[in-house]
Amino acid sequence: MRLYSWNINGWRSVLRQGLREWVVGTRPDILCLQETRVSPDRLAEPERSLAGYAVDWAIAERPGYSGVATFSREPCALVQTGLGVPAFDREGRVLVHDCGGFDLYNVYFPNGKKDPERLQYKLDFYAAFLDHVNARVAAGRSVIFCGDVNTAHHPIDLARPAENVRISGFLPEERAWLDRWEAAGWVDAFRYLYPNAQTYSWWSRRTAARDRNVGWRLDYFWVHASFLDRVRGSGIATEVTGSDHCPVWLEIA
Repeated sequence: MRLYSWNINGWRSVLRQGLREWVVGTRPDILCLQETRVSPDRLAEPERSLAGYAVDWAIAERPGYSGVATFSREPCALVQTGLGVPAFDREGRVLVHDCGGFDLYNVYFPNGKKDPERLQYKLDFYAAFLDHVNARVAAGRSVIFCGDVNTAHHPIDLARPAENVRISGFLPEERAWLDRWEAAGWVDAFRYLYPNAQTYSWWSRRTAARDRNVGWRLDYFWVHASFLDRVRGSGIATEVTGSDHCPVWLEIA
């Protein structure tokens, strides 16, 4: 089974740039999209679906902002939308599905660049999220979570770490939360399989950074250590355009 995660930076935009054709050619078993920035009830039926897939959406209260959608070839049961924390859930950042042998979290983690208040919001989200997924594992569930984490964990995860150490997305306090995830038993699947790979999933459009491969790895699949024996592969589809991010994938038994 192959799962894909992709921050598409706008549902309408990525449709115009070939999302349907890419899905037909790639045939993900499950496709998790972040930053959809659309309310499906404002779209005609053909515009809010992908042929052959069931879909659930999480929608932000603020129009044209945030949002995630999970598409699955074999329907997964929706467990919940959000984390049960109103301050986070109003932004439409989380979908949780029971996919039979595992729970899948599709998450668009907050960006902390706007101001100190927004950075604190991001760190609080990290804390609440860790509590939530740890509780699911403690309840006996196998868990995968994926999405745009909005933080590069290690210097190898961005092209210019020294220049960005004081920029949100590579701040010590943000990276420390990813350390806490690891300490709690969560494993970054791509880095586990490829400890020395310097491959990115996001490039700034303002500086044509993708042409020069001056990027950041912000998009991840994390699995709990108890699930590692089912991991068969992980990758970053850098050849896929249509957004400032590219898709990442996880293959499991």
